[in-house]
Amino acid sequence: MISKRITLLLAMLGLAGLGGEARAQDDDSGSGSGSGSGSGSGDDGDEPTTGDDDLDAILKDTREPSTANDAKDLKEGRIDDTKVGVRSDQLTMSPDEVKRKRLIKTLQKKNFVKTERFEGNVHVAYLANDPFLKRYIAGGSFGYNLSEIFELEGSIDFSPDLGQSDWKALTHQLVEENGVSPDISKITLFGSASFIFSPIYGKAAITGKNIINFDMFGAFGMGAARTADDCEALGNKCTDEAVKATQFQVHPTTNFGGGVRVIFNQNIAFRLEGRSVVYIETIESTVLEMKQNFILQGGMSFFFPKMK
Repeated sequence: MISKRITLLLAMLGLAGLGGEARAQDDDSGSGSGSGSGSGSGDDGDEPTTGDDDLDAILKDTREPSTANDAKDLKEGRIDDTKVGVRSDQLTMSPDEVKRKRLIKTLQKKNFVKTERFEGNVHVAYLANDPFLKRYIAGGSFGYNLSEIFELEGSIDFSPDLGQSDWKALTHQLVEENGVSPDISKITLFGSASFIFSPIYGKAAITGKNIINFDMFGAFGMGAARTADDCEALGNKCTDEAVKATQFQVHPTTNFGGGVRVIFNQNIAFRLEGRSVVYIETIESTVLEMKQNFILQGGMSFFFPKMK
């Protein structure tokens, strides 16, 4: 590169010297002919000049500036500092890569609001932490959004008693092989009133162009649960008056948890959450036992009325 610049500089100096010499000869001939006749002076003025014009013609690049031309110059070694740096980040990239680099993505305006709208939800759930039972739950909830982050919600859920179909392998082993009667009770019905707090709202890009909204929330509330002892597991104990007295019970419960709401459009969303239901149960009319049930729940939410 340095040798090319030196060669170019010498060429410029040589052409400048030739141009100066040519102008000096023109001046001499012009002054000589001017003293003899006016026609000679006029003819000399019509002759084309050289020098700086020739230098500009040599150095001038008549091609339209483009990334393709710059890339070609780079491959052939005809690139200089006037081109490198202008589009240097594009010279080694394909046209598709250049387009992707130039694409500017911006956050879209929030297109979903909950304020002063109702949310109806239908869901199914599973009792995830009971070592003895497989419990399936179906239910629904209805809430009102005071703002984008605060909601009041009521829910009710039902879990059918399926007898031994609810038992896990451990329960079958204890009852049928070991002759042990574990203390098993089943939640059959429960409801709660909850305060929903949704402090986190965001957007996520799916497959590059599609953007979905989501929010994350916490739930805190109180409720009540109805339980029933499993007499098939208890065996002969169910004939005891003390056991029969507490076979069916209703307990006050706490209800807390959290989840995420994925919004598909202005009216429909998918909701996935976990809830912990805690209550104190009386066993055989004498012993108090704290029960904690973790419920994993998923469902669809419908918002109305339409957004304003």
